[in-house]
Amino acid sequence: MSAAPDLASVKSYLLALQDDICQQLEAEDGLAKFQEDMWERAEGGGGRTRVITGGAVFEKGGVNFSHVYGEKLPASATAHRPELAGRNFQAVGVSLVLHPKNPFVPTSHANVRFFIAEKEGADPVWWFGGGFDLTPYYPFEEDCQHWHRTARAACKPFGADVYDKYKHWCDEYFYLKHRQETRGVGGLFFDDLNEWGFDASFDFMRAVGDHFIKAYRPIVAKRKKAIYGERQRKFQCYRRGRYAEFNLVYDRGTLFGLQSGGRTESILMSMPPEAHWDYNWQPEPGSPEAQLYERYLQPREWV
Repeated sequence: MSAAPDLASVKSYLLALQDDICQQLEAEDGLAKFQEDMWERAEGGGGRTRVITGGAVFEKGGVNFSHVYGEKLPASATAHRPELAGRNFQAVGVSLVLHPKNPFVPTSHANVRFFIAEKEGADPVWWFGGGFDLTPYYPFEEDCQHWHRTARAACKPFGADVYDKYKHWCDEYFYLKHRQETRGVGGLFFDDLNEWGFDASFDFMRAVGDHFIKAYRPIVAKRKKAIYGERQRKFQCYRRGRYAEFNLVYDRGTLFGLQSGGRTESILMSMPPEAHWDYNWQPEPGSPEAQLYERYLQPREWV
């Protein structure tokens, strides 16, 4: 028999994960520290937002923990999941986005989360979700391979097909349909995970959470001192616009947070500190900027 959902253990893990990731990123930056902001939600719950700005490496970044709950879900959520109607809910997770200063260091996003909805006289409805993905501006093949090897290592104990399944789901999810391009080079994305039972599903969520920093920090360390100029910075800000477009149009976490009355400042901490849109801009053929479009912004196999 599968173990009953243990929200307290999930919450304890997520708080520790936030601590570890923040400590490792501060060590890599070497200058700036995360500023902590505790907040409460009128409808129930709250969170612990941590933001880093003006660092030697990270121009802006956020690593957020939240635990929100309520008596009923937004109508938009129950329209797609009618079994949730009439249930109270709790959602707990860690979500992060990091926007480095150097254009040769990729932006990255990760989140791991748990959701449970209950009502008297019925079994709880619950699932895990999350993943991590990489958005380079001036990509390096070896960095993308390292990223995906680490993602594959997180999945390996859970089955031979798990990495392929969630890698391809990530490629599909982080796709800007109106641009016909991926947001970056992908990684892992999973949602609605409960078919393995609580213990195995929780183990997988932990594996994904623990492997993020193993995937990202070596890339940051390798690229953070690369020399760049105005051209590279301008292209970085242009591509950051794509990041903003995805988060505001497609991202499930952003939409759920806003629809459920979440804290706007914490939800939108994922926005880049500086971005711009240039009308009808195209990269120069044969340029490093063109290489991003030609080789990296469509799904491909990395490992």
